[in-house]
Amino acid sequence: MTEIDQLIKQQISLPSPPAIAVKILNTVQNPECSLADLEQIISADPALTSKMLRIANSAIYSLPNKVGNINRALSILGTNLIKNIALSFVIASDLRGAGESAFDFDYFWRRSVTAAVAAELIMALIKDKDDDIFVAGLLQDIGVLVLSLSKGKEYGAALKNCIANGGTGLADSERAMFGFDHQQVGCLLLESWGIPESISTPARFHHDPDLAPTKYRRTAQVLKIANLLSTICNGTEATNHVRELQERMSISFATNPEVSRQLLDDVARKSMDILQIFEIDPGKIKPYSQLLQEANEELGRLNLSYEQLLLALKEAKDKSERFADDLRQANDRLEQIAFRDGLTNLYNHRFFQENLQREMARTKRYGHPLSLVMFDIDFFKDVNDTYGHPAGDQVLIALANAICSAVRPSDIVSRYGGEEFTVILPATDRIGMRVFAERLRRCAAAITTNFNGHSIKITISCGGVQYSQDDTITQQEFIEAADKGLYLSKKNGRNRVTIITFDPKDR
Repeated sequence: MTEIDQLIKQQISLPSPPAIAVKILNTVQNPECSLADLEQIISADPALTSKMLRIANSAIYSLPNKVGNINRALSILGTNLIKNIALSFVIASDLRGAGESAFDFDYFWRRSVTAAVAAELIMALIKDKDDDIFVAGLLQDIGVLVLSLSKGKEYGAALKNCIANGGTGLADSERAMFGFDHQQVGCLLLESWGIPESISTPARFHHDPDLAPTKYRRTAQVLKIANLLSTICNGTEATNHVRELQERMSISFATNPEVSRQLLDDVARKSMDILQIFEIDPGKIKPYSQLLQEANEELGRLNLSYEQLLLALKEAKDKSERFADDLRQANDRLEQIAFRDGLTNLYNHRFFQENLQREMARTKRYGHPLSLVMFDIDFFKDVNDTYGHPAGDQVLIALANAICSAVRPSDIVSRYGGEEFTVILPATDRIGMRVFAERLRRCAAAITTNFNGHSIKITISCGGVQYSQDDTITQQEFIEAADKGLYLSKKNGRNRVTIITFDPKDR
């Protein structure tokens, strides 16, 4: 027993084979048993006999003359094929409707029967013969049933997600959850029942046919495409899967798209007949050509011309663009409220703090120097006391406009509070910072604010500090160093620039 076999048997209990299936398998494998023994086992169950004769006379096998009894069917179809047909009915009947009600047995067996029909028709299309292909198609996903009965709700979420995604990704989810997938579980079950290797091995690799032993690789390829055909027939989003079907058929069997579409129609029509024999509700299975016809009829009922469709598309696009524009404007207004100073329209204190933190982190990461300049208006209280606060507001606005015209696009100008301002200067060293601060000082001195017949002139005092990659100062210490430079400028006579060198001893 392999390690994966032990893992599976530790986690799940494999169901026993139906009693009549054991008798059929033992009879076929026993060289001393005759065809009469197999006929006797099958004929003992009238319902099974009836179903087998119906499927033998169906369009799947297209026999030239009608078969009236099991003996005749044995002589025409052969022992192996009859055995497989019988096993299909016995297993499908025995493993149906048991266990937790959350599992959709009808959907599972509808998918399985459709896959079996598809596998049979693909073999006929490529002019190959494989008596085991119907039962291999029917039982290739038997591991899904076993996992669902063993794992219950734990497995249900992965299964529902797979069905919602059109039947893809289930094996990957299983391996992530349990360490094995339904292919391995199904193969182990079939082997434990004594099902021939010609059925169990292709089922083990029906999602990964390239990994199958060379002897069974073609059968595994057929099962993979049969599974896709079943997905299309029993799904709701067929377009992408049909395109995938055409590509796979072209790569594997060199067929054209029309052959794939015809095969899809044949699978749907013949599956509906076989499902009735299995006494399974065919659900909403429809030929692909019928789906296309119904779609065209629905489009006709809508009575939309090509020009009307274009107009509707243009209207929808215009509406979407208007909505996007309204959204941008709303976001701009929110930004104004959240990050802009209401008087000067400069960035506010909150924005300054967040961006200073970001720029300090960039300096640490990339090594570019960072400078910070802090300045305020000299004797601003005198302006308010002499000309009134409205005049002071106009001075602040005029200064803000002048600053914005003097900075680079990458520089961040903020109103720190009252008449105090900051400028964050990314990628700027001490020399560049001093040049900038002096230019800023001269720019402020050149401003004249006219208010109620008065011409108001101002000067500013500046403090600056540089932050480098190797510095260990905090953000608050960085700000306090710039503020210290501003204080020294005021202390030493105002209208000047003071650049601070941060010294850890000053903490």
